[in-house]
Amino acid sequence: MGDIAGSRFEFSKPQKFDSKTVRLFEDDCFYTDDTVMSVATKYAVLQKIPYAKAYLLFGKSYPNAGYGPMFQQWLRGPSHAPYQSFGNGAAMRVGFIGEYFQTLEKVKEEAGKSAMCTHDHPDGVAGAQAVASCIFLARQGCSKKEIRNRIEKNYPYHLQRSLRMRRPFAKYDITCAGSVPLAIRCFLESDCWESCIRNVMSITCDTDTVGCIAGGIAHAYYRKTGFREMELLKKYLIRPAAGRKTDSFLFDWAVAEG
Repeated sequence: MGDIAGSRFEFSKPQKFDSKTVRLFEDDCFYTDDTVMSVATKYAVLQKIPYAKAYLLFGKSYPNAGYGPMFQQWLRGPSHAPYQSFGNGAAMRVGFIGEYFQTLEKVKEEAGKSAMCTHDHPDGVAGAQAVASCIFLARQGCSKKEIRNRIEKNYPYHLQRSLRMRRPFAKYDITCAGSVPLAIRCFLESDCWESCIRNVMSITCDTDTVGCIAGGIAHAYYRKTGFREMELLKKYLIRPAAGRKTDSFLFDWAVAEG
């Protein structure tokens, strides 16, 4: 849902944009590659198949979701070898890993596997593991201070810098090193899921991906979004298909019981 809320502001915001009052879910919102690959990760875990196989299946099933050029080449290529990416694509798709597995060690192991099939640069792997760890720790009831301290101890991220200090210098950044600490900071300064997403909206960034990451952590911590989640997911994830049919595959796996 963080991806969908941030989708329409990924590259620009209208004049007089106000992150405190803008409606988060409108008719021109849409899911992006963040949602598709997040659901693909869930599919891989529940179906017990390699992450690469799930990413290929979902990527080819939803080819117009806004993938980066390197991932598009990976989808089309014959070898499907990892390509040393350090982009934020490794971090945005690991939410279910942090929710599903029962130990932090297993969460980090699986997050690393999910990254390595494409984003095998150390920064890509670190981003995936850090996000999945945040979600696991939040789910376990750790405080924000505990989460921040453990992430800063184990990953190359400085999380002390406030959003107020970041805003004047913020820029669009699609790397893990740029997106992950910002997303965590948006969570740390929130008091509910909605305020976390509004924090994302308040700063220049890759809003759909940062929203996806931050929203996943916030949901694990607050346990709810405050929105009618099932209604919104039906609205945005179920799409018309050939003839009179509808495509509910993405929705069905998004809400599948883990």
